[in-house]
Amino acid sequence: MAHRVRPLLVAALLGPLLLTGCGGPTHAAPAPPPHIAAPATRAPATAPPTAATPTPATAGTPLPASEPVRVRVPAAGVDTSPLLKLGLAADGTVQVPSVADGDRIGWYTQGVTPGEIGPAVLIGHFDTARGPAVLRNVSRVHTGDDITVSRADGTTAVFRVRELEQVDKKHFPTAKVYGNTSHPELRLITCGGEITDGHRPDNIILYADLIG
Repeated sequence: MAHRVRPLLVAALLGPLLLTGCGGPTHAAPAPPPHIAAPATRAPATAPPTAATPTPATAGTPLPASEPVRVRVPAAGVDTSPLLKLGLAADGTVQVPSVADGDRIGWYTQGVTPGEIGPAVLIGHFDTARGPAVLRNVSRVHTGDDITVSRADGTTAVFRVRELEQVDKKHFPTAKVYGNTSHPELRLITCGGEITDGHRPDNIILYADLIG
């Protein structure tokens, strides 16, 4: 559908500016290091698995459109609602939560809703001028961790983190983040890197697949 393609076209020009609003605290204590481990994977479980790990293409049945209302990322201590609705700013860049909403996550409304086929995009701050924000513990998330999104229709979409990536905003992977997919996926994006000229130069991106 047209609205699933449009984010890619917009981001192709403006993707590197996705989270330019992230800025470090000026008076509060600093947040934990805004980096992700490489590789960011958990150690194998000591007990044998009871079933084979489902593949993204078969694990989760696509859901109809329904707006997200709550996001939980247990590994990062995140449980937040309601979600903000983010669109495009006046200059054509993707909106980010305001400093006042640093403890909330926003959903990019020009993409799909979480659970639909395609990449649903959620955005939150690592920190702001007021101090640590909702995704301050993003470095605790590893591949294999779950992200749960409650939806307005009463259903819940559970995603499993497949990959974590930290990139310079000047080299934002636009097609990888916004490009069409054959199954339901989720992107959770924040800022990272050491503060330079009042801003964090990187984006940290979590890629996750619907599993149930």
